[in-house]
Amino acid sequence: MNWSESVILVTGGTGSFGRAFVSRLLKDHAPKKLIVFSRDELKQHEMRGAGFDGPTLRYFIGDVRDESRLRRAMEGADVVVHAAALKQVPACEYNPIEAILTNIMGARNVVEAALDTGVGRVMALSTDKAVNPINLYGATKLAAEKLFVQSNAYAGGRRTRFSCVRYGNVIGSRGSVVPEFVRQRASGVVRLTDERMTRFWLSLEQGVRFTISCLEQMEGGEVFVPKIPSMRILDLVRVIAPDSRIETIGIRPGEKLHEVLISEDEARHTLELEQMFVVQPAEALWFGYSWNGRGKPLPDGFRYASDSNDRWLTVDEMRQLIEPFETSAVGG
Repeated sequence: MNWSESVILVTGGTGSFGRAFVSRLLKDHAPKKLIVFSRDELKQHEMRGAGFDGPTLRYFIGDVRDESRLRRAMEGADVVVHAAALKQVPACEYNPIEAILTNIMGARNVVEAALDTGVGRVMALSTDKAVNPINLYGATKLAAEKLFVQSNAYAGGRRTRFSCVRYGNVIGSRGSVVPEFVRQRASGVVRLTDERMTRFWLSLEQGVRFTISCLEQMEGGEVFVPKIPSMRILDLVRVIAPDSRIETIGIRPGEKLHEVLISEDEARHTLELEQMFVVQPAEALWFGYSWNGRGKPLPDGFRYASDSNDRWLTVDEMRQLIEPFETSAVGG
């Protein structure tokens, strides 16, 4: 695809991912037009003040719950990245209807608006919590994934195609434990839910680059999963606060000890490539299994989980990832 001739819209464009995505596109790809769609005028104002401005950048106030507003914003767009979501697990548990309205009905509205306006490529961001979900946030993201994959059936003769990227915890996103552990370190006590816990980890920049790469390769119906390292939360605490006392407070409702990015059932129709996995739709009635021959099938019983991963972050890699938060903690 030719980015310089494309009009791109990102929902949730003032969030952690949205800002990083906009920054990377402006630096590397110089799109014809880039539309930031979000519901918070203050964050849009702050983005402008931080230098996110220029003749190709547009700010659109709107909510993904409002289909007509999405349709207006998508007029003329070639690419849509759907990053808007309610993502805090406790908040979704306490406000379940709000989570469903934003994460599921909002996804539906993005699909409908994209079909109506003739957007070419639509990519939704998902999460490891959508695999075998045990909390409402994960359940809403699973439903959103299914909406995007199956909505390719609605495309008919239109050019619109829908895919997803699914990855693990993002260091630096809202709610990341890294700045929280840095903050707790000052008290000499770091609170940890369970010392056995493991997670998939990647940086915000890695997530953005992966999404851009998948947008260039998508054909419709895929769920793209990057090969990323795991990390033991206990090891992370020891790197951030080696001299602090660890207080174990117990696993919270809706929380898992380990996360899964590809389940055993999905593995049957997943292909492995050098840098990622591609989960093909179980019933590819629209475009066929176009990824066959470009990767290798997974063995029976394969499960891509954070506790059985063959790639783990080293201590030095963890230090590099947390360095920006150390600097901000000192500066702030």
